Amino acid sequence: MTDTLLVTGASGQLGRSVINHLLDTFKVPAARIIATTRTPASLADLAARGVTVREADFDDQASLAKAFAGAGRVLIISTNELAIMGKRREQQIAAVTAASKAGIAHLLYTSLPNPEPGSAVVFAPDHYDTEQAIKATGIAYTIFRNSWYDENLFMSLPHTLASGHWYTSAADGRISYCARDDMAAAIAGGLASDAKESTTYTLTGPKAYTVAEVAALVTEVTGKPIEVVQLSDDALTEGMKANGLPEPIAKLLVSFDAATRAGDLGMVTDSVEKLSGRKSVSLKQFLEANKAKLAG
Repeated sequence: MTDTLLVTGASGQLGRSVINHLLDTFKVPAARIIATTRTPASLADLAARGVTVREADFDDQASLAKAFAGAGRVLIISTNELAIMGKRREQQIAAVTAASKAGIAHLLYTSLPNPEPGSAVVFAPDHYDTEQAIKATGIAYTIFRNSWYDENLFMSLPHTLASGHWYTSAADGRISYCARDDMAAAIAGGLASDAKESTTYTLTGPKAYTVAEVAALVTEVTGKPIEVVQLSDDALTEGMKANGLPEPIAKLLVSFDAATRAGDLGMVTDSVEKLSGRKSVSLKQFLEANKAKLAG
């Protein structure tokens, strides 16, 4: 079994950041790292640093077999295929199957907090089923249940600041936001370790916030007031549709609020700091550092 570390989805923001932390934070020799992607040309900079770049398409079992050959520890980063129901699950389980056939020593995967049956998040079953497939292989595993990125706020805050209203159905539920780079450093730490036991980590920021608390922080940083308007799930869905969002997207976004309200996204752990070996960035620090982006 080799000591090679393989990262799928390496051209994505999380995957690229994980590899940079392997190289720069944990000083893993580039010769031990394999980066896979559907677009190898996009990783020319990593190839120039000595990282092995391989093509891997989760829809092509043959490409996965070639990509995973000789790998020791494999990190499967969850795909972003949400347009076709069930496609993401199919892709991820194909990757798990290929990794198992390749005879890898340890399988790592990026999941979702509390993805078990009953989760309100529309795509939670994709993660739960992938976790179960990983466990069924009998391979030692590390599952990272990633909380919400701080960066996710950039998708809604520009509009919220422009209108002065934050429409939500999350009530007093909390989300433990975490900066993507902090999460990537933690995942890189887990991948670079020589841990052999099977473990599940929930990766979170240092504090969980209600919508009202996030709005207050944003107002403090920007000086712009935000009124939080609580709605039912149905009313929020209809409002999003009225503003031009397709119904499936509206239902997906509202499912996040429903999960927040249920308490599924509010867990706080110290796993990020333990795995990364550094102090996490607070949400206020993140907002202050990205003040310009808040306005879109």
